[in-house]
Amino acid sequence: MKNMIVKKLSIVMVAAAMVTSCAKKLDLFPPNDLTPETTYSTAAGYKAVLAKIYGGMATTGNQGPSGASDIQGLDEGSQSPFIRGFFNCQELPTDEAIVTWNDQTIHDFHNMRWTSADPFLLGMYARPIYNITISNEYLRESTDEKVAGRGITGSDAEEIRGTRAEVRFLRAFNYWAMLDLFGKSTFVTEEDKIGSDLPRQIERPELFAFIETELKAIENDLAAARSMEYSRVDRAAAWALLARLYLNAETYTGTPRYADALTYAKKVIDAGYSLHPDYRQVFMADNDQAKNEFIYVIACDGARIQSYGNTTFLVHAACGDDHDEYGVAGGWSGYRTTEAFANLFADKSGNSDQRALFTNLGNPEITTVSAFAEGIHVRKFINIRSDGKPVNDPKRDFVDIDFPIFRLAEMLLIYAEAHIRGGGGDASTALDYLNQLRYRAYGGSFGTGDVGKLNGGDLNLQTILDERGRELYWEGHRRTDLIRFGKFTSASYLWPWKGGVSSGTAVDDKYKLFPVPSANRTANPNLDQNAGY
Repeated sequence: MKNMIVKKLSIVMVAAAMVTSCAKKLDLFPPNDLTPETTYSTAAGYKAVLAKIYGGMATTGNQGPSGASDIQGLDEGSQSPFIRGFFNCQELPTDEAIVTWNDQTIHDFHNMRWTSADPFLLGMYARPIYNITISNEYLRESTDEKVAGRGITGSDAEEIRGTRAEVRFLRAFNYWAMLDLFGKSTFVTEEDKIGSDLPRQIERPELFAFIETELKAIENDLAAARSMEYSRVDRAAAWALLARLYLNAETYTGTPRYADALTYAKKVIDAGYSLHPDYRQVFMADNDQAKNEFIYVIACDGARIQSYGNTTFLVHAACGDDHDEYGVAGGWSGYRTTEAFANLFADKSGNSDQRALFTNLGNPEITTVSAFAEGIHVRKFINIRSDGKPVNDPKRDFVDIDFPIFRLAEMLLIYAEAHIRGGGGDASTALDYLNQLRYRAYGGSFGTGDVGKLNGGDLNLQTILDERGRELYWEGHRRTDLIRFGKFTSASYLWPWKGGVSSGTAVDDKYKLFPVPSANRTANPNLDQNAGY
């Protein structure tokens, strides 16, 4: 976690007031006196803005956990962060998470009853657009002509030129979040002049094509795989996003692209990454030690990147009086998982599959959603170092766990699924990749009698879905996975309190997409609504 991003964010949090007019009141930023001429006058200024672009995935403003918020009018801790908002959208509507609290509309997520007036969805729409807007401004100001005109030359100029591909990747990733969650987006690039007309809306097929084109265009401009400092993106990050994009292409565009998903997953797999030996350490406070598995992480630091909406939220919200076991000073008694999800693990105690990081096993049934004592608690993300050293925040209020966006495990699973769905490759390789995950899950073995080992008869889509659940839970995949497998809204798979019913129920297919917030549509008549809302 010690890198340019962390260090720069601890020195300066650069606001982007100069881009406000481009958003046309869709998103409101804190006023200040920064201008392009002052912000980008030196190479150090460019680095500071680059840190802000990376940091916008983990932070919410310019003064640590609160104050000088990037996005006004929303709760800075719960409604405007990327990780927390993304988790709420990707995990809460599924079997993997259910929340105790009854803050505003938060129960509507697991109940699948959200509306276009939901304040949490307003924040989730605003955060990627804010990140995109700052990225656009950086791209406008980092052209060779602009850099040379400011007297920046030599290695400084060359370094700035190299960062442009990184920023285009981060913009593409934020647009992917919009593609997946909302199916459409406010659309602005660096080509749109500040102060021009209200932004247009881009629909799902065109947005898919834009992301694909961008990632392929920057592929060779990004640094070689595994050559960048930790937490900055390189060529493999573009391959990983393309693999994920293609895996879900049929959902996004109606046209399957499984061969492409397999091709790009294999590029990442062959780039020299390796699974960290201990699954549990991948989510601990010093998980930067698992960097050989990580392709792109959102850096978090309890002392220097403080937010109530990054991995600090994932730890505090998952614990109560047992907070010391999670490495924090207090628990928020908020989120847990359902018995249906925990049943994917043969032995929930963790004595076999070590990925089953659960507690409260004696009271798994949730009869009252607001009772944190009911349901299975998740102890996956913990603010404790594997080496026993102290964490960075001595008060243990904010955590050091970096949030994995792409890791090798996902690429192994994409290859296997794409193969089963007709994307090519071969069965023996797909099975080997799955068994690499299983071998680690069982502690560097397959357990007594090889109970954890898969064979050829296990190579089917249900195995893939279950294995993705066991491997990737609480990392922001489950909603997308259940949609791709046809189990999100239908009655083919029910879990406790799906649709607001204790035994679970099917819901309207409109909930496969979130609605465009009504506030954004009021501010910009160019935006239309998803069907059914």
